[in-house]
Amino acid sequence: MHQDGGKGAVLQRDRKTFAVAPHFPCGIVTPDDLRKIANLAEKYNAAALICTSAQRIAISGLPEHDLDPLWQDPGETKPGHLIGMTVRSVKVCPGTQFCKRAMQDSLQIGKELDARYHGKPLPGKMKLAVSGCPFDCSETCIRDIALVGTRAGWRIFVGGCGGIKPRLAQRLLNEEVSSGQALAIVEKLFNIYIEHAKKGERFASVIERLTLAAVQEAALKAI
Repeated sequence: MHQDGGKGAVLQRDRKTFAVAPHFPCGIVTPDDLRKIANLAEKYNAAALICTSAQRIAISGLPEHDLDPLWQDPGETKPGHLIGMTVRSVKVCPGTQFCKRAMQDSLQIGKELDARYHGKPLPGKMKLAVSGCPFDCSETCIRDIALVGTRAGWRIFVGGCGGIKPRLAQRLLNEEVSSGQALAIVEKLFNIYIEHAKKGERFASVIERLTLAAVQEAALKAI
């Protein structure tokens, strides 16, 4: 069964069909991308196309025997990682390229984070987000690692999550950092998580065990 995230397939309520989602970094799609998704949905008789909260377009209601042919279709994009112990998504707001309120280029750094980490195998699942201003349109407050733009640079937040036991992310450093420093700190945070997390554990629990102060100290060494 395709339930390990390798093909990005999620078993549906009927316990017979699956949903998949092509991967589009930062949720940006072209008209050709939309045509491609529509063509695949029609070709494989999908039950529905669903816009998800993680900036994906899920193709739902597919029988298992159609999953591999769908991904092998000419011109298809790579699968999104909907499930599994990996980096699930990098949610990003429109940023300075499109939004009048944005203070930092969230799309540029979001694409870099997606290129580096989307699908990266980890001890547990992890979700990232980038908001170009403190209005927090990409819900950085409930992401494992998140960046929020201000006029002075990036604020870094850690340890947020939704789910059954939701937690708000905590600000990691008192000062803002540059884009280069933010990327270096995120890499350090990944290393901390990989080194200390138990199987299936979210980053918030790791931070609780190590203490936020210890994670802050390690992060500062990255810059």
